[in-house]
Amino acid sequence: MAGRSVRTFTVLPRLPDRLRPLHTLAYNMWWCWNADAVALFARVNPDLFEALDHSPIRLLGATDQARFEQLERDDGFLAHMDRVSAALDHYLAAPTWFQSEFPGERDARVAYFSAEFGIHESVPVYSGGLGVLAGDHLKSASDLGIPLVGVTLMYREGYFRQYLNVDGWQQERYPENDFFTLPLVPELDAAGKPVLVSVPLPGREVALRVWRIQVGRVPLYLLDANIPQNAPADRAITAQLYGGDKHTRIQQEIVLGIGGIRALKALGKMPTVCHMNEGHAAFTGLERIRLLIEEQRLDFATALEAVKAGSCFTTHTPVPAGNDSFDFAMAEQYLGEYMGRMSATRATLAQLGRQHPANEAEPFGMTVLALKLANVSNGVSALHGSVSRKMWKDLWPELPAPEVPIVHITNGVHTQSWLAPDFEHLYDRYLGIQWEERPTDFAIWKRVEHIPDGELWRAHERGRERLVALARKRLKAQLKRRGAPPSEVDAADEVLDPDALTIGFARRFATYKRGDLVFRDAERLARLIASKDKPVQFIFAGKAHPQDRGGKELIQRVVQMARRPEFRARVVFIEDYDMNVARHLVQGVDVWLNNPRRPLEASGTSGMKICCNGGLNLSILDGWWVEGYAGDNGWAIGAGEEYTDLAYQDEVEARALLDLIEQELVQLFYKRDAGGLPRDWIRRMKRSIMSLVPVFNTNRMVEQYAEQCYVPSHRREAALTANHFGGARELAEWRKRVAAEWHQVRVESVDAPTADHMHVGTQFPVTVQVRLGAFAPSDVTVQLCYGALDAMGEIGEPMVLPLTATGGGANGTVAFGGEVPCRASGQFGFSVRVLPKHASLPHSFEPGLVTWG
Repeated sequence: MAGRSVRTFTVLPRLPDRLRPLHTLAYNMWWCWNADAVALFARVNPDLFEALDHSPIRLLGATDQARFEQLERDDGFLAHMDRVSAALDHYLAAPTWFQSEFPGERDARVAYFSAEFGIHESVPVYSGGLGVLAGDHLKSASDLGIPLVGVTLMYREGYFRQYLNVDGWQQERYPENDFFTLPLVPELDAAGKPVLVSVPLPGREVALRVWRIQVGRVPLYLLDANIPQNAPADRAITAQLYGGDKHTRIQQEIVLGIGGIRALKALGKMPTVCHMNEGHAAFTGLERIRLLIEEQRLDFATALEAVKAGSCFTTHTPVPAGNDSFDFAMAEQYLGEYMGRMSATRATLAQLGRQHPANEAEPFGMTVLALKLANVSNGVSALHGSVSRKMWKDLWPELPAPEVPIVHITNGVHTQSWLAPDFEHLYDRYLGIQWEERPTDFAIWKRVEHIPDGELWRAHERGRERLVALARKRLKAQLKRRGAPPSEVDAADEVLDPDALTIGFARRFATYKRGDLVFRDAERLARLIASKDKPVQFIFAGKAHPQDRGGKELIQRVVQMARRPEFRARVVFIEDYDMNVARHLVQGVDVWLNNPRRPLEASGTSGMKICCNGGLNLSILDGWWVEGYAGDNGWAIGAGEEYTDLAYQDEVEARALLDLIEQELVQLFYKRDAGGLPRDWIRRMKRSIMSLVPVFNTNRMVEQYAEQCYVPSHRREAALTANHFGGARELAEWRKRVAAEWHQVRVESVDAPTADHMHVGTQFPVTVQVRLGAFAPSDVTVQLCYGALDAMGEIGEPMVLPLTATGGGANGTVAFGGEVPCRASGQFGFSVRVLPKHASLPHSFEPGLVTWG
């Protein structure tokens, strides 16, 4: 075809006018978390809908005209369609949480940048947990009416599809996404032409086309480099999610960050707040700085203050290797000229991207850049917040780790997206319909106690039956593809027992998640599985990153175990884990197994998805489970220990895991009353639903982001940019002055009682003489940090007492004083520090300047 011009045209299904609402519903992803809408599309052609990854657009395209004509005459179908269509209209027009909570923030605009979004299996631009969390974030932002847009890349091949060879080794396929069978709407300019923006790469500009997917009230914008204006190599930048080498990665991150801001500007949707979901999105800050310098004629320092005020960052990675970084020379190659246009030097780049700017061996870190550009940063569980503070404390070298300004907002899941229809009907009947609108209301979920045990158990059993049916069907297809003999394919119909205790393990296969831990004592496990009257069975699924050899070896071990004669009927590995498989698993397992090496699981959200479906967690006390476990709502493996000897850890925890399954889970699950109900197990199911579902959901999570990150950042950004950026200029000047003159600040003396012993309930005075140099008392905060001493003589978790200026001291010092309360007995200590103070800072630690006494 070389040299010939190809003219393109698109063929769309011809829907009769009466069925036109189906088209509208298909192009708003709201349908995928509305059970009635899913049932509507299934009604068109159930087998076809299943075969086409539950994609309404592909379904409508593949349905013949005769079927449409039938539906047009089907009163029942039309009534169903009109009901769903009216529900969408009502949803889009209804008043929202954000409007009622923040009526004064009508001009707030939040942009949420993420390298992947998992909204539904029919839109394959996600790989795993990070993307599914981002998709759930958008759904809850839509439910709550947050003024938010999502930004990501439109991957032509998405993430790989997985299949296993004869030896159980993971292989990857990259089928191309057909854009015209996805719910993509091209963004057009005023002249009706596609919106195009470009980003600078070394020696060239790369053009990007902008698409949109509507997620309820929230638009998700996707950037696509695969257009004729680009050279073939550049068209491949948006080919694969997490594919390619370091050059591909930095190019993708430039497209996401810089291209994302340019796309929003071209669409007239410039945000007041940018939320960087993981370090991949950190270049958003640089582009916003560039725009302010070029359009508002600001200097770099002033523009940085304005951008930082409106930036939030979420880190998800508790291991240094998981945080993107690039050789500094590579960062210069890609960003040098771009930064030069802002009059920013190599030193500025080092200052932004390194923990120790002068260390020439240190690479350019995307997490470091994001932390330095954000005014609020958070981890994704309480434990991960603590791990992150220790990991990044070098950015605030004067602070003890507990005070490093990284907070935590624990992840959640979008309850309705993961809920089995049987449970939805149960909740409607016994909780009232408000559980959908108020998923965080404990009082509503307490009504779970009113659900009859028998009804709850039967709803859960139907989920297990569907899961076993899916597992058998997928296993047969896997065996046929590998050329297994017919007898083995037929035997797949007999694997698993729809009535047996079913344990699920499904997630990314990384070595620290220890997917094969349960097989460490294979003989003991075989005895458990072979039990005639109390059998246990396991279903595994998950992908390893294509470059992760250790993860692939884990999968191979699990698969080879599952093929052993003693395990074959009771252990299954389902290939090509996606959101459809995940939905069947979380709705069907009795127990969700999670056994990472603590503290390497930042949060983990898969275990949260089973709670609303009556499943129970069996997990190491890591990530979210540290906060969720309450003794009677699941099981904990170990007591939160951390080990240095990993082989010993695996040995201990594998034994503890099998002990729990054998001595507790099996006994409780098979202890039945006269009616065949496991009453004690059901009691635990109800405790799990009541205690976990109202907390670990994305509505609670997104409300926290709005209250702690979005609204405060929006207000700071508005304050600093008002009056031609007067606040940002003043803050930049102040920061420069403080950096230059802070060395003058000294604590000259600390005066406190000399007695060693105090009594509980008393307090003692402390007076501190501080030399302030060029600063006034109002420019600083003087604090006394006190608390119980640990074994190393350090104050483990300091409490902070602000001291008040009491007047001039000797030799030009200023006196500050306060009273220290003695609230408990034990060995205590205190120290004194001085911090710079400014009304526009998000917190006193932000400049990173502390003088200790």
